[in-house]
Amino acid sequence: MPEFATYLTPEQQKELREIAQAMMAPGKGLLAADESVGSMGKRLQGIGVENTKENRRLYRQVLFTSDKSLAANISAVILFDETMDEADDSGKLFVTSLQERGIIPGIKVDKGVVPLAGSHDECTTQGLDGLSERCAQYKKKGAQFAKWRCVLKISKNTPSHQAMMENANVLARYASICQQNGLVPIVEPEVLPDGDHDLETAQKVTEQVLAYTYKALSDHHVYLEGSLLKPNMVTAGQSCSKKYSHEQIAIATVTALSRAVPGAVPGICFLSGGQSEEDATVNLDAINKFRGKNPWALTFSYGRALQASVLAAWKGSKDNTPTAQAELLKRAKANGDACQGKYAGGVKSSAGQQSLFVAGHAY
Repeated sequence: MPEFATYLTPEQQKELREIAQAMMAPGKGLLAADESVGSMGKRLQGIGVENTKENRRLYRQVLFTSDKSLAANISAVILFDETMDEADDSGKLFVTSLQERGIIPGIKVDKGVVPLAGSHDECTTQGLDGLSERCAQYKKKGAQFAKWRCVLKISKNTPSHQAMMENANVLARYASICQQNGLVPIVEPEVLPDGDHDLETAQKVTEQVLAYTYKALSDHHVYLEGSLLKPNMVTAGQSCSKKYSHEQIAIATVTALSRAVPGAVPGICFLSGGQSEEDATVNLDAINKFRGKNPWALTFSYGRALQASVLAAWKGSKDNTPTAQAELLKRAKANGDACQGKYAGGVKSSAGQQSLFVAGHAY
């Protein structure tokens, strides 16, 4: 009989499995509030607010001190490093505020994308050095899960075998380290929507990227029941001249997932990928209405598609906090309905139909 290295104890597996299942509770998804200092600066610049540490704290206070009913549709929040130690005006840590609302705190642990040498403008993600120690500290501070984003591009020459292999292995090493420290890893291999490729090409590439990813996760003995996937929806490139229906996007997305993602994975939480708030909701609803073979929960982990209207309403003024928080609750409820295939449509918000696409998007 072959001998396998001891990886996780049954108790560790149980903890990870229960966290992942709680994050994928019916009618709930994730709020991605893990923007880096630079990315947050771009958001604040859009509403005429200076990118200072205090203004970032004030904005995140709007998100994290919303009415406790937010927990009806938001199971977890992804935080950025500086936010883990920040507090609201009363001195209460944001992590504590989330926990009191029944919302699970998590943390982005990658340190951004960097060029991949010897490739056609492809990239990999850095941050593995010291990751185990950082994960242990985040766990002590209350984090229960982590997120790591890799980026792949569709072009004539990409994604290459080199890029898919490298990013898959980076994600697998990250996931393994997280699980050893009691954090559920969210694995995010994002295929960017930049380009003029059609829906069929996007589907094929997504299938390939996911196949590479799950082969690497298997090679690294990652416990799938204690992990989550955060992929792109399968959509045509932003510059594609052909337009596709929400139903076509849903079929392509679920088909790609069914061909590459093991049923042991408890949930898939989609990134919004520059879609407008309303498109991200309607596409999620169509995905859940499509009767494919779906062994996983299909929900959301949105940043821009949950925050665009919040930012537009807040405008940097504390006086606008109630209005901004109402926008967050509204979009969270819409997506909570969509991840059950029950979105009726027509939810109006400040930035509902506004395109949120950013070329070569980085966090």
